[in-house]
Amino acid sequence: MTNVIGANIRRLREALGWSQARLGHEVCAHAGVSGSPVGRQEISRYETGKRTPREWLPCIATALGVTVDVLEAPLTPPEPPAPKLSDFLPDEDLLRALSARSGRRIGVSEATDLQHRVHGLRLADDVLAGGDLIRPALRELRSAVRLYRESTYTDDVGRKLLVQIGELAQVAGWIASDAGQWDEAERIYRVGISAAQQAEDRTLIGNLAGSLAYQMSNTGRPSEGLALAHAALNEAGTDVPAKARALYLDRVAWAHTKNHEAQPAMRALGQASEALAQDGDGIEVPDYLYWVDSGELRVMEARVYTELKRPLRAVPLLRDVLGVYNAEHTREVALYLSWLVVALADANEPEDAAHEAARVMTIAADVASERTAERVRVIRRRLKEFTDVPEVASVLNEHAA
Repeated sequence: MTNVIGANIRRLREALGWSQARLGHEVCAHAGVSGSPVGRQEISRYETGKRTPREWLPCIATALGVTVDVLEAPLTPPEPPAPKLSDFLPDEDLLRALSARSGRRIGVSEATDLQHRVHGLRLADDVLAGGDLIRPALRELRSAVRLYRESTYTDDVGRKLLVQIGELAQVAGWIASDAGQWDEAERIYRVGISAAQQAEDRTLIGNLAGSLAYQMSNTGRPSEGLALAHAALNEAGTDVPAKARALYLDRVAWAHTKNHEAQPAMRALGQASEALAQDGDGIEVPDYLYWVDSGELRVMEARVYTELKRPLRAVPLLRDVLGVYNAEHTREVALYLSWLVVALADANEPEDAAHEAARVMTIAADVASERTAERVRVIRRRLKEFTDVPEVASVLNEHAA
């Protein structure tokens, strides 16, 4: 019953657009008590099932405008229709706008040149952060779209250009997201999805849609992220490379995690591992999936375990992966270490957490990435619980900026 009540409190609170602090204030007001005996932390404990409201339950129900029976009723929502990727396309298709072209004639060589530049930008993203790459990425994307819209070419060359625009949009969208320009990243991803659809490249469609879903999950839009992650998986189907399907399932797992749905998340993780085991299935693997391997799946598994407060599973996985990870990929090293910090803190190992936090903060200081900056904020908030531990206090003071 506790989990049911907590889930109902959270659902009704979010439907009203209230924060946990706002609900606590309303509960106290309806109860006619002064001070804040029920505050944000208490509401959080109720919603996560760590504590049962008991005598506060009628006041919570009144504040939410429902009866106690509603809070105690199990949710049995109808099965929603499968989301469609077309719901996420841009209203104005920038790529289809100029169907009648009169520009210079181009051939396969121009499409091949673009392919090489896209791959170069992709490799640069492995070692440089979004803040360093956002300008060249946007210049390349604008140039590629202009080439497609203003040139003349055969249907085969046109399809190759569309594929490269889609691949470039995936890289540029990722870079823009890493730079904290989420609106711009979303626009880029949507243009990329359109390009991939016109090229009829289902693997690329899934990659772009999954990237946008991942951003939504991480930027306060978990429900939209979950819908789009499932749309990417469903519309790509099974006739895609094993690495691609594993990646789509990994993003589904993360989307469920951000929606506080542990069992579906764990199930998707298992399916991702099974999919990757099919690698070598004879389907050509695009170059942009070079980074998807068992190590990356273990990282996602560890992040899911960390988010679900299962540090005993997360810590060994993260230590294993970080032990062999390419140190030149500094942004990813900082990100993965940040999850290790949180997992160690959850395991009540503040001294070890402080040691790893110092590494994260040192790396992040020289990385122009909003992702790493946000993870630093996360670990600082998490470590404040242990400020009485000298190692933690020292790290927080030393990296106060």
